[in-house]
Amino acid sequence: MSSGKKKIPVRLLIVSLVLVFCFSFLASLFNSGMFTVDVSRISFDTANGQLSGLLYMPRGAGASSPRPTVIVTHGYLNSAEMQDANAIELSRRGYVVLALDMYDHGHSNINESVYEPYAPYGAFLMTWAPFWVNSMNDAVQYMYDQPYVLKDENGNGIIGVTGHSMGGFSSTMAVADDEQAFAETGIRKIRANLTEGSDFNYSGIFGVTADVFSQAGGGRILGKVAAQYDEFFFNAPDDPAGTVRKKNYVATPDGLTFLQQEKAEADTWYETSDGGKRIIYQPAQTHPWNHFSKKTTANAVSFYQTAFADYTDGIKAIDPNNQVWQWKEACECVAMIGFILFLLAVAQTLMAVPFFSKADTGAIPLQQGASGAARAVGIVIMIIAILLPAILFETLYNWDTASGLPIVFWCAVVLGVLGAVCACISFARTKNKGLLAGGCFALIAGGVLAVLSRMALYTEGTVWTAPVVNDIGKWTVGCTLISLLIMSLVYIFLKSREGVTLADYGVVLKPVSILAGLFTAVVSVAAAYALLFLVDALFRTDFRIWTFAFKTFDANICPAILRYLPTFLAFYLVSTTSIVINTNTERLKGWKGYLVAIALNAGGAIIWLIRQYATLFATGVSAHPGAALGGIVLVAMAVTLTVAACISRYLYKRSGNIWLAAFVNGLLMTIMTVANTTVFYK
Repeated sequence: MSSGKKKIPVRLLIVSLVLVFCFSFLASLFNSGMFTVDVSRISFDTANGQLSGLLYMPRGAGASSPRPTVIVTHGYLNSAEMQDANAIELSRRGYVVLALDMYDHGHSNINESVYEPYAPYGAFLMTWAPFWVNSMNDAVQYMYDQPYVLKDENGNGIIGVTGHSMGGFSSTMAVADDEQAFAETGIRKIRANLTEGSDFNYSGIFGVTADVFSQAGGGRILGKVAAQYDEFFFNAPDDPAGTVRKKNYVATPDGLTFLQQEKAEADTWYETSDGGKRIIYQPAQTHPWNHFSKKTTANAVSFYQTAFADYTDGIKAIDPNNQVWQWKEACECVAMIGFILFLLAVAQTLMAVPFFSKADTGAIPLQQGASGAARAVGIVIMIIAILLPAILFETLYNWDTASGLPIVFWCAVVLGVLGAVCACISFARTKNKGLLAGGCFALIAGGVLAVLSRMALYTEGTVWTAPVVNDIGKWTVGCTLISLLIMSLVYIFLKSREGVTLADYGVVLKPVSILAGLFTAVVSVAAAYALLFLVDALFRTDFRIWTFAFKTFDANICPAILRYLPTFLAFYLVSTTSIVINTNTERLKGWKGYLVAIALNAGGAIIWLIRQYATLFATGVSAHPGAALGGIVLVAMAVTLTVAACISRYLYKRSGNIWLAAFVNGLLMTIMTVANTTVFYK
């Protein structure tokens, strides 16, 4: 864009703000059961730290009209909002609901001293178990003391506890703790417990096995959602290696012990020896599907209608399948689109302002692109570039333990040496600066990749304190270096012959343009997040779809954001360069260029996911049975990379260089990734 044509994108700004505010308002409408429920963020101190959550208080509930109460909580890496479906559907029926952030997730924080008692269990459990062992029990103690929470004539709490995955472990531990306290006080604060996506694997480490839990039921109403395709849990004792396979938990020894039956069926209530009732639901779902499912949400509603059947004052008899949470999610998704458009509009607006305008270096004219044999070779190379992240996903994601790293090492060495040879030939004979640069980049990328493949990356400690971000970082580093290596060799053997220059890659080396791009990105991302915090304050909603979300965060994660920023910035610098050189052609004008950009960025992740889960549902065993958490993480990564590809192409078309897009994506996606996961503070 030339300086004479710079315009403030007023229409884009208006559209983005309309989308954000209108659909955030609609999301809040569904979140509050059409304003029949007051939703507020609360926090309270406990013996183990400070817990936070979203309190759903039905109109009319209070000290004069206490209600049955359900505490719902999320799994590892998530936050209270992941329990939207249960929170919305239970509260609109009249139950008080607390959607809880477990310790060191969302807005909750743990006391550092809590870690020490877990030291004998090893480093992993010492840093992980404190999140969930006490979270739900501490929340139960707080909620039981509130006047709006119903108790029976004997002082027993009419409280249900539900958690997904790690939240399920926490709920299980809370019931065990409650039964132990009952031996001293004669009061049971928990009446019902429904876990989703969790068995007794981890609670068993602390003595709460299936047998112990079954005998500690105390007449409670207990249930489990045990998805048939859960990536982690519900395995039979004789299952072969790898957990991403079809399950039948109700037929396992633990499932039968839980139900106190010798033979049982799913979705069936059973009365137990202590006078309680128990059920196991087995939807044909995966682990993260549990908290984004009409069927599982209906199971939860039906479960609590049964558990609280004797306490119906103020409770609405709404059919379990009558649900509105999906509309809240849909509205937040549209608001998220508005959020991204707002960020782009701010960046474009800033480029019409002095100094920030230096980020706009002028668009490079569209190239004609190669033809004939060269075009065919280019397509083959592009396909390889798309497939490699999928082929190498497990190797790069499991960097420290992957068996495929030696292959990566030798390929990096060979291709790096090839780059060095080309650089030497260019320097000695042709004096072609482009070939020299391409050879040097290939040498650097190959050399660094070879060296890193022999090292442990992102070793957890005082620097790399977000475990899953570490694994994503390993994949990101590998993809960055492999992409740079491929681009360098393609330039040496193909692009240099076409007269392609660094400018055609969007590479601008003017310091003032780079600095202006950085400041434009910082201001744009800051403005977008200010909008997010405003929406949270006004509507108690954020911008999300399923596991992909832009959410508010506390200042204590900022050091972690800064530590991980260089990794993601390098990735988006290289990925934006790849998008520019492959899509800035006459053939790929308009939407076609965006599709190719998405394929280059996210194609590998999407292909891996399709193969993994299509195989799982077709055969009962996934293509990679050992890739449990990695596959789940990749779902959100696929969306992240898709959004980033669109941002890269849009901002390049309006600035003419890669720096602005790389800075925006680096900042935006690092903040989003760290804010949506667990950051260890010890």
